[in-house]
Amino acid sequence: MKSLTAEQLDALQEFINIGVGRAASLLTEMVDARILLQIPTLRIYQVKHLRQELVKQFASQKFSAVRLDFSGCLNGSAELVFPTESAAALVSILTREDPNSPDLDAVKIGTLSEIGNIIINGVMGSISNLLRHQLNYKIPSYLENTIDNLLLSDYPVTDGTVFLLAQARFTIEEMEIIGDIILIFEMRSFDTLLEAIDRELEVSM
Repeated sequence: MKSLTAEQLDALQEFINIGVGRAASLLTEMVDARILLQIPTLRIYQVKHLRQELVKQFASQKFSAVRLDFSGCLNGSAELVFPTESAAALVSILTREDPNSPDLDAVKIGTLSEIGNIIINGVMGSISNLLRHQLNYKIPSYLENTIDNLLLSDYPVTDGTVFLLAQARFTIEEMEIIGDIILIFEMRSFDTLLEAIDRELEVSM
């Protein structure tokens, strides 16, 4: 697996932060609450190390995840992943539903799917601007399971697959909710992304 230079990683993180910033603005317009969304850390993993990292962070907790597959000059999937308790808290804040309400589960899937779609499209839109190519998207899907059953369960992963793990911090009316955005690329596509980053770095020098 190719490693990124510090400059490449900083540039990639900047583009991802631009995307989540746009997504946060859209979410703020949707609800009567100020939403901040930041990506403080971005790391690259192979599959076994990604699984180890998420298991270390979340043990055997259940996750709620929204996944969006994309194709074009870049192929892969992007996932917005929450521990289930954080997902329920986020939905409760955004919908004003009582967290103990029996109706919360009924609105959770639709609300999280919409949130995931907005955030992932913001991130991937920023990356597609970097690539100067449009990406094609499938309809987002919602999943709920443990990390071992959820991660990589529905699509093949080869030794050449690269994983970007971006930890997102949501701040909503002084409440902080932590989620993870997992961007998944095939190595061939990842090379394309690195080439685009290098072009941007050359222009900025």
